[in-house]
Amino acid sequence: DGLEARLGTLTADRDRFMPWRTISGDTVAPPKTPQLEVLTKGVFEKRRFLQLVPDFIVFEDEGGGKLAKKMAGYHQFHAVNVAVEETLRAAASHRSGVAEEMGRYAASRRLNGMPGDRRIGVIWHTQGSGKSLTMAFYAGRIIRHPEMENPTVIVLTDRNDLDGQLFGVFSRCRELFGQDPIEAKSRAHLRDLLQGRKSGGVVFTTIQKFLPDAGSEPIDAAERAATGGAAALSDRRNIVVIADEAHRSQYDFIDGFARRMRDALPNASFIGFTGTPLEREDRNTRAVFGDYISIYDIQRAVEDRATVPIYYESRLAMLELPEGLKPQIDAEFEEVTEGEETERKEKLKTKWAQVEAIVGAEKRLRLIAGDLVEHFEKRLEALEGKGMVVCMSRRICVELYNEIVRLRRQWHDDADDKGEIKIVMTGSASDPPEWQPHIRNKQRREFLANRFRDPNDPFKLVIVRDMWLTGFDAPSLHTMYIDKPMRGHGLMQAIARVNRVFRDKPGGLVVDYLGLAHELKEALAASTESGGTGRTAIDQNEAVAVMEEKYEVCCDLFHGFDWSAWKTGTPRARLSLLPAAQEHVLAQERGADRLLQVVSDLSRAFALAVPHERALAIRDDVAFFQAVRAAMGKHTAVAQRAEEELDHAIRQIISRAIVPDGVVDLFAAAGLKKPDISILSDEFLLEVQGMPQKNLAVELLRKLLEDEIKIRRRKNVVQSRSFAERLQQAIRRYQNRAVEAAQIIEELIALAREMREADRRGENLGLTEEELAFYDALEANDSAVQVLGEPTLKQIARELVDTVRRNVTIDWTARANVQAHLRRLVKRVLRRHNYPPDKQEKATLTVLEQAEVLSAEWASARC
Repeated sequence: DGLEARLGTLTADRDRFMPWRTISGDTVAPPKTPQLEVLTKGVFEKRRFLQLVPDFIVFEDEGGGKLAKKMAGYHQFHAVNVAVEETLRAAASHRSGVAEEMGRYAASRRLNGMPGDRRIGVIWHTQGSGKSLTMAFYAGRIIRHPEMENPTVIVLTDRNDLDGQLFGVFSRCRELFGQDPIEAKSRAHLRDLLQGRKSGGVVFTTIQKFLPDAGSEPIDAAERAATGGAAALSDRRNIVVIADEAHRSQYDFIDGFARRMRDALPNASFIGFTGTPLEREDRNTRAVFGDYISIYDIQRAVEDRATVPIYYESRLAMLELPEGLKPQIDAEFEEVTEGEETERKEKLKTKWAQVEAIVGAEKRLRLIAGDLVEHFEKRLEALEGKGMVVCMSRRICVELYNEIVRLRRQWHDDADDKGEIKIVMTGSASDPPEWQPHIRNKQRREFLANRFRDPNDPFKLVIVRDMWLTGFDAPSLHTMYIDKPMRGHGLMQAIARVNRVFRDKPGGLVVDYLGLAHELKEALAASTESGGTGRTAIDQNEAVAVMEEKYEVCCDLFHGFDWSAWKTGTPRARLSLLPAAQEHVLAQERGADRLLQVVSDLSRAFALAVPHERALAIRDDVAFFQAVRAAMGKHTAVAQRAEEELDHAIRQIISRAIVPDGVVDLFAAAGLKKPDISILSDEFLLEVQGMPQKNLAVELLRKLLEDEIKIRRRKNVVQSRSFAERLQQAIRRYQNRAVEAAQIIEELIALAREMREADRRGENLGLTEEELAFYDALEANDSAVQVLGEPTLKQIARELVDTVRRNVTIDWTARANVQAHLRRLVKRVLRRHNYPPDKQEKATLTVLEQAEVLSAEWASARC
């Protein structure tokens, strides 16, 4: 459109066509540089393009046999290229200089690693911006790079479920590596995979498999010096360790990890990927991996629409808990409980048990269940999608589930393939009997994951403890309820589940039942200190403020119009209110355009603000505005483009506010019977003419006539063009207020009657519909009519139909030789009947244009 330029693949949805913000990769292009220029120069420069196609495009099976083609965004492309150069530097044993700097998003970051230091660096790309695929693109580039001499790539995670999720991504991208990735099943299996391996391999393992066996004592400094450390599994230099979520607090024992890894792989190089920034005091992680080599922060991701913003709502005050049921959580406790809850941790940390008892108190859970159910149902009224509840322990998960099901029994079902609410957690046969229905093996959990990812599946609400909080994507997930102590990157990772782009989802909402506002601020501080921009979570009050601003604008559009019957009337009474409302808007200058835009803005803000009390207070008014917009969208040319972009909030609210089936029929809204558009009967035209809402009548007629012209355009080019020009002229005079609505109605009704009469011309002339189309093409020349007369033109039309029909093929419009031959045949027919020579060229072009419209149907009939 001259303003925005987007890039995507053939299978990508519209919301996955992304901007390309940089040309060289050093910096983001200035806003004044045209986006199309940035995209074409940034992507199609020969060297970059020939790298992008083989190295940065993958095919993934999205389930059900549906294959999706995915390509890297600009932040992934340049991050990987920087990482490759830094890998060559870090793994070098004989290169004399530092690798040449390549483009990167964070151009101000200086790469200061020394050749051969084995520290590649850290890539910080905010959660939801495609980190897993970036890792796969990087591994593919490294594996195929000739200087790496067929390296071994070790992908390291800190949890089994993360390992499985990332392994799935790499398995689907095996074409990038030319080999299948292998998953280490145990410490012994890991040793077998690495010890003695000469080259190649993509090995997945968890960090724990590099640590000593459970029960063994750590090696102190004296013993380490005496024994020379643990035996090396491989001393090759072309081993690259990719660590997912490289954080000291995440690993919980980074010193042990670093030492064991160095002992086992003394010459390997290390690169860290993270979706959250390293903490300022986290020097151990930097000692292992190096500093940042690429940053793609929250603000940039939201601006690029790679993610949506996250809003925060505290519901702690809504619960009205007595002091005894309010958990007191201090910083020391948060530090202890960070990460995965384990049996050992629960037994060792009595403080955890004390807080868990308060958080899981029956009275408190009953209050939370009631508030959560009401809150989530109101969210679903405004926005189609899913919700996730994060609990502190498995016991609380089960008991909260029971409380919710007590309120909404229809949500429950024992079968995995049915039901609207489930718990996803691990467990064993030794767990209490009441937990057993919720404990599933890996295969059953994956089945639930696929159900939850499907936006059309009725499975709407999931309760988890720590599964699905990292590495799990369900784009339609828009609300997360947190009732678990969390902090730092663990909190950031969890809330990022709601920041995925999905259709017109305006943002994600995090609902806090424990009081985590301080922890969110600390997470933001860590991001800012690391050079990132953008807010971790935006206060919901900001969305409410925007909503109220847009609401006032909508109210101004309806100033002087009484829509109180919308709130109290029957569905029929509400429906009958719409014609007058449309008339009120259409009578204003650019009223329709203004309404379409401002109601869309209000709907998005409302979807983010609900169920805030100020949002619920205006819900009926918003439904009214949306109903008027939807009705006008049926007959306004501008709205027809916007109608495709109506978000689910509009459809949801209208379906509840008007009639059970949610269909807003334009003619019913105007108080008319729906016409047979192809006939445009006198009875219907008189009914329109008698409508009291004259502006609405104009819009109705325009809609009908435009649809009729579209139909005719597929049969008769000249006739449809003539009618379209006359309609456009009439509407332009109406929009410029040059004539009154009543006069335009007369003109449009006259035009409708002419269209009806045009259908009878063929019968009167003794011509078929196709012959009439060519007759009209010839008759467009007045002098030809005067010279040749009607009988001759009819004969020419019949011959042209026969000639064109016999000589067209399906692809004739793409073949110059066939077009030239057809042009000669048409001119031969015209010359034979003495068609005026000075008009033959124009007539030939018109005939060929008409032939193009009809030929597809003819060619198909011949096949």
